[in-house]
Amino acid sequence: MTGRGIDQILPHPGDPRLQEPYVTSALRYVELAEAANGTIRRPADYAYIWGDALAAFDRAQPAVRIVNLETSITTSSERWPKDIHYRMHPENVACLAAAGIDCCALANNHLMDCGYTGLAETLETLERAGIAACGAGLDQPQAEAPAIIEAPGQGRVLVYSCATTTSGVPPEWGAGPDAPGVNLLADLSDAAAARIADRVRSEKKPGDIAVVSIHWGGNWGYRIPADQVRFAHRLTETGGVDVVHGHSSHHAKGVEIHQGKLILYGCGDFLNDYEGIGGYEGYRGDLSLMYLPTVETESGRLKRLELVPFQVRQFRLKRARHGDAHWLRDTLNREGRRFGTQFTLTDDRTLTLTRFAAQAASRLRERGEDQDDATVT
Repeated sequence: MTGRGIDQILPHPGDPRLQEPYVTSALRYVELAEAANGTIRRPADYAYIWGDALAAFDRAQPAVRIVNLETSITTSSERWPKDIHYRMHPENVACLAAAGIDCCALANNHLMDCGYTGLAETLETLERAGIAACGAGLDQPQAEAPAIIEAPGQGRVLVYSCATTTSGVPPEWGAGPDAPGVNLLADLSDAAAARIADRVRSEKKPGDIAVVSIHWGGNWGYRIPADQVRFAHRLTETGGVDVVHGHSSHHAKGVEIHQGKLILYGCGDFLNDYEGIGGYEGYRGDLSLMYLPTVETESGRLKRLELVPFQVRQFRLKRARHGDAHWLRDTLNREGRRFGTQFTLTDDRTLTLTRFAAQAASRLRERGEDQDDATVT
């Protein structure tokens, strides 16, 4: 979420004026962060916000770097009639390049905060920056089309992006045959999963990896609805979809491996401007994770999964301390119990998936028995 407060510390801050119920300037979010953790020197260079994440990228050398970009990139003064608006100045798109981002999934509830003008400028800005985008377009075919990234020496990665109204996406944002918008799913039915799977199979070549990035559900709470589980299972059971990249929650949720395929139900925010804002502290929204899956190109099955924990301080990613990394491990293991997944914390504060029962509790989930929200203290 590189808009709003984070946009204000970068070299080309946009107009800070907001139309939120309680905050009228994006600079207020900078002030809250500074009150919590100290002065942020401005302007920060484009690499500043990534902090220790850059060293983690250097160590891991991922073939492809994918993010859910939850902001418009525009100077448009249009505002969709909703309470919260995220916007980043087009010149600040260089911050994405500073982290080597290859692909931005755009189907989410902030992409069109600045209306159709903001959507068009976002697409144009990413294209000029050489960053692939998916999940939004000037019409439905463009919004549904995958981003295709060539991974040097490792084949292609196809990224499909979609969203549901449960994440706060206005129904009017759905792209139409001749209308701009996001790739909005009407529901999470078996038929909807089959349509995506059929498209993936038709476009996927041997050696390709297919990722479906989904913005779904609320911001807080560990409960994973039965329809999300069923939908993710249907996608991965087809043989076409290799990774389900779920997001919307501001904190990490349980991880599942289903028939060898990785399902991330809620990745949490990697970066946001919520620092210093009270409420929901028990979920530790200040902590974030870099997800580093290794996927077998021939089968799409997960070979290895490492998670690198961070904490956002002064609008910058810093490696999480041991206590915070332990908290993340324990939380993921608690929430992964229903899926049979377990992580171990290594000496360098990396979380490694060490156990998973591929069909753990699957019969319960298929019968539609939801998990209640975990108690937060």
